[in-house]
Amino acid sequence: MLSSFKQSKFKLAPAAALLCLGAQVSTPWAADDAPPRLSRVELTGSRLLAMTAESAAPLQVLTAADIAASGAVNLQELLLKSPLMGAPLISRNNSNISTSSAGIATLDLRNLGVDRSLVLVNGRRHVAGMAGSSAVDLNTIPADFVERVELLTGGASAAYGSGAVAGVINIILKREFEGLLLDAQLGQSQHGDDAKRKFSATLGRKFSQGSLMLHGAITRQGAVYSRDRAATAKDQYSLVLDPGSSDPADLFRPGPWPSSYAPQGQFFGVDAAGQAQDFSFDAQGRQIPWSLNGPNNDGVGATSFNRADYRAIAVPVDRYLLAAKGDLVLSPAHALFFEGTWARSQAKSYIEPFALSSSDIYPATGWVPTVFEHEGQVLRNPLVPQNLQGDYAFTRRLSDIGARLVNAKRDSLRLLLGLRGELSPAWSYEAYAAHGQTREAQSSAGLIDVRKFRHALEAVPDASGRAICRDAEARAQGCVPLSLFGYNSISPAAAAYVAAPGQMDTQLTQQFAGFNLNGEPWQLPAGPLALALGGELRRESSDMAFDAVSQAGLNASNALPNTRGSFEVKELFAEVRLPLLKSLPALQRLDALLAYRLSDYSTAGLNHSWNLGLDWAISPSLRARFSRAQSSRAPNIGELYQARMQNYPTVQDPCEGVRASETTVLAQRCMAAAGVQANMATHGGVFTLTPLDLQSVSGYDSGNPLLQAEVGRSSTLGLVLTPKGLPGLSQAVFSVDFFDIQIARAINNPGRQYELDQCYNGGAQSFCRFISRRAEASVAGSAGALSLIDQQPVNSGGQQVQGLDFAASISEPIGAGRLSAGLSWTHLLRAWQKPSDTAERDSSLGELGNPVNKWTLNLGYEQGAWGLGGRASYLGASELDDQFQKSLPEFPRSAFRVPAKLYVDLQARYRWGRAELYLGLDNAFATQAPPVIAGLPGSVDGSETAAGSYDPIGRRYYLGLRLSL
Repeated sequence: MLSSFKQSKFKLAPAAALLCLGAQVSTPWAADDAPPRLSRVELTGSRLLAMTAESAAPLQVLTAADIAASGAVNLQELLLKSPLMGAPLISRNNSNISTSSAGIATLDLRNLGVDRSLVLVNGRRHVAGMAGSSAVDLNTIPADFVERVELLTGGASAAYGSGAVAGVINIILKREFEGLLLDAQLGQSQHGDDAKRKFSATLGRKFSQGSLMLHGAITRQGAVYSRDRAATAKDQYSLVLDPGSSDPADLFRPGPWPSSYAPQGQFFGVDAAGQAQDFSFDAQGRQIPWSLNGPNNDGVGATSFNRADYRAIAVPVDRYLLAAKGDLVLSPAHALFFEGTWARSQAKSYIEPFALSSSDIYPATGWVPTVFEHEGQVLRNPLVPQNLQGDYAFTRRLSDIGARLVNAKRDSLRLLLGLRGELSPAWSYEAYAAHGQTREAQSSAGLIDVRKFRHALEAVPDASGRAICRDAEARAQGCVPLSLFGYNSISPAAAAYVAAPGQMDTQLTQQFAGFNLNGEPWQLPAGPLALALGGELRRESSDMAFDAVSQAGLNASNALPNTRGSFEVKELFAEVRLPLLKSLPALQRLDALLAYRLSDYSTAGLNHSWNLGLDWAISPSLRARFSRAQSSRAPNIGELYQARMQNYPTVQDPCEGVRASETTVLAQRCMAAAGVQANMATHGGVFTLTPLDLQSVSGYDSGNPLLQAEVGRSSTLGLVLTPKGLPGLSQAVFSVDFFDIQIARAINNPGRQYELDQCYNGGAQSFCRFISRRAEASVAGSAGALSLIDQQPVNSGGQQVQGLDFAASISEPIGAGRLSAGLSWTHLLRAWQKPSDTAERDSSLGELGNPVNKWTLNLGYEQGAWGLGGRASYLGASELDDQFQKSLPEFPRSAFRVPAKLYVDLQARYRWGRAELYLGLDNAFATQAPPVIAGLPGSVDGSETAAGSYDPIGRRYYLGLRLSL
């Protein structure tokens, strides 16, 4: 009967409950109470409904109490504290300059990539938040509606299908709730920014025939601007990029590298006497010599531009969430259930006005004409100064047009309806169908239409001497001539004419249906055999469309072509838990877990996934566990079908500093490239780059329709100790697990720095086809400077991460209260990837974002109405990327070291009656992020650090009130 099915209980296994990953350890139960008991459930990593929650693979749990005790308004903030997590691909802190994903929140288990970390809701898939990807946006998950989050690392494709190569993040929503819970919170940083506002309400009722829960939340997180922090207020580059630098200390020492694209413009040409002209303007509109950093011999101050005045460390994000969940008992054996969530997130990114050069308007020559033939006459543009004769070139910051602003509005909807129940005393079932959809509407400002800009530049005098656009058709369409010479020289009418507001619309859809049969058909000598059988059908599509000007790249910015694709998959799976032995010496119980899944993709064909696990209870206090799994991941829509999309990477040119007199392989290959020898001739036989050259490297990313599915193989081996009989350790749990995840045919981008190294330092010369250099000098850069480095994903030579997880938790009465503590520590032993089959292993062990040691310690103390808690999060010392290190072979390895950092969060709580007041302090000791300055690998524009790994904001306060009614 369904009623007996719902009432069956089990004791939560220590392996599942041993670790609290949030800001605090969960509020402990009283000393004389039994541990909490849960209804019969499906444990993450398995489709079986069993009377034991013991897992053959390591499983870590974050509870609702941990979420509440952290003060976090977004699950990403909390989960990133876990040592299991790598640096996120996208967060508030690293997406300000992104083309299409500002403010999205993603997760990355083991630093293996977001598309290998499968995010589930109640054990089922959730629609993605990024076009072309399977990455779920955590902004769409209502944190206060979550019962717990289970983290399973290692292959889980046999249970859940493609994407679980690194593991599973299973978000379990609250099952039942009675009453009304209100939660309000205010906060900000010590600098007065990063304002945080939150209000949520959860309402629940239980009925004789079921239950219903409703949840709503509004959260607002304010911006943090670079100009408001001393470390980021000035435009800078690592001093090691100065051609004259030879000091290893220059790596992390900032130098003034403002942009040479200034609002008043820089102009090149010749005067009537044939003398070269290189000038700018002061605030009064007078011509002055150009001086990048100033002062110089002419007594002119800096005429350059500080981009940091406009950039952001964290983008503002507003979220609106609605969620509903319930069930309806149809009969004693059957019930309907449903889940529904709707989320809207709005994010704004804000960067400096566009940097335009004459090469953007006249790409063939880079020079702007000053005279034109018009109605049978040769006329000179009256807006051009007289000291420029003939053609001229320019660079200019378009402050007259305005800063570049992107407004992104994302709506996500997920609806699921299902039926579950019992077919017999031995068999239960569940069938479900779901529809998910994410839509994004993104508008942008601050860009121009290069066609209109060209028309506006080609001005001639009319009969009265007034400047008009010479093209009659352009005049009929509203063309207004513009002048580039000086501050605010572009009139509002001309600015309105050339402006090209951008638009991007994306739509992702996910539809799936499935069933699961679960039972215990046979009783074996060591216990009942548990069996699960099921199947799923799923279809996913992604559509990204841009306005016509952006598609064609006619806004002088990234060329953004439309991308569209879809796939279907049919899957069957089976899983069995086989009791092998019990009640023997040194063997209380031994169970085996076997699982298999067959997936048929419309894009990648047949894929096989399987899992083998052993759970060995040596004694009541000691367990051993082992798992071996094969997982598969089919390429996602973006990896297959993404059209050529422009990017602006930071790379180190291996040819920089090469001398014409050298005879090395590197020198020979560099001198064979376009423009390099011309550059050497100009700079005394040494290949030399300018700041503009370093800032002007571009490239295109595109999909690869020839990709095959990747295959992951993971192994775990661990021990769990629960010394219940020892005084003071009755609630203690200790565990150690070895993990090893290897991926064959891993779908990765080879990396632009790797392509450069292979092309010029030996290895795979085939990568040279992705690299272009400027054949001759222009206003866009020096001769020989890198112009384009393209890349596309490939089935690479493989990838691996290996290490040890240590965990410990304890909860014991101390004095008049109870002390709880939890430690989670990951120690990496190996991490590498091979960009190609023939390449050597490129180790990432200990590199930035992937430290060898990472741990989190949680402490909590409860006494009466009071509660205190703290979390210490440690990121071990790391190094800059080894490929970058190779570009500076004269520097010792220690020069590339990034120091360890420790962050401490604190919270105090007080309860009276049905109310709870809480006060929190994040980054309590204002630990500063290490300097990873622009130009170094891992640096995030605007933050001057690796903002995905370190906290770039500083100390933050919050105050909140919860009320239960």
